[in-house]
Amino acid sequence: MRFVLLVAALAGLVATLPTPTAAQSQLPPGQPFATATTHRVHSTILGGERRITIRLPAEYAAEPERRFPVVYLLDGGPQQDFEHIAGIAQSREMNASFAPFILVGIESVNRRHELSPPVVDHAPYQASLRAVPGGSARYRDFLRDELKPMIAASLRTSGEDAVMGESLAALFVVETLFEEPALFDDYIAISPSLWWEQMKYPREAADRFARFPAGERRLYLTVANEGDWHREGMERLVDALREAAPPGLQWIYVPVGDSETHGTLFHPMALDAFRTLYGTPTREYKAERLIGGRAPLERSAEEQARMDAPCTRDTAWRTTPGAAAAGRDRLYYRCLLYDLGPLAREGNLRR
Repeated sequence: MRFVLLVAALAGLVATLPTPTAAQSQLPPGQPFATATTHRVHSTILGGERRITIRLPAEYAAEPERRFPVVYLLDGGPQQDFEHIAGIAQSREMNASFAPFILVGIESVNRRHELSPPVVDHAPYQASLRAVPGGSARYRDFLRDELKPMIAASLRTSGEDAVMGESLAALFVVETLFEEPALFDDYIAISPSLWWEQMKYPREAADRFARFPAGERRLYLTVANEGDWHREGMERLVDALREAAPPGLQWIYVPVGDSETHGTLFHPMALDAFRTLYGTPTREYKAERLIGGRAPLERSAEEQARMDAPCTRDTAWRTTPGAAAAGRDRLYYRCLLYDLGPLAREGNLRR
């Protein structure tokens, strides 16, 4: 009888224990993961709505008094180049290799019209591009008179603005530098279509530089393994910069024809452009104790003085990862600004 009662008690106890959860065969419902906001804005100049997509840096909410530079991304719609460039902007929140900025993506509707400069003869362009070229001046009006004032009124901007584009959008960047250099502070042209109109803009560059207005501006140029007039146009522009760049224009040329194609260079060279224009310094620290290893030595007086000194772009030592690896003892606790990414071929802009 006692045995029967014991079995019954154990059975009751087991019944009260939680039942193991069965393994799920499918994912549960997910939640959207938003990295940006998209706004439909009306443009009187362009005659319709445009989608503007904005990514704010993490510091925007964390530092409510701080103002930030703005990077205007051409071809910047959600299904265009915005998402992969926004990923680069987010990466700096993990590695701190460049300063934070507000990313404003501008969706193109008919890029071959609205981003292209005027031409003498429309017929060959219409046959090849299936669009009427020559909308760039109106698009600049939209940026200057509608979009930039709207962004400045809505967000905490610092007044430092960059424009960025690839291929035909990069041609717009170069044309804007020539036609209205004061519209932006920084110009990022990734493989610009400088073949346009038989290399019109490279051929005119020296004369345009002679009439350049005063002011500080920066230009980042890169090109992949392009052929014919695409690469020839870039070389002509670099020749003009080397010989006749106006005093206030800092420029850098980073060709990557040995490692990238026209279809692959935008993402890696956008990262390089951000590091070049907005690079932030860091300190070189001694390694912490490894498992089973010895503790690092105490800081010397010289090392402590390095640690106490301010760390800014102006005070940083400039070096490369390879040079730093060749002898770290001399660098401990120094403020370093690394020259990251592919090597520039020429220019007067220091990374």
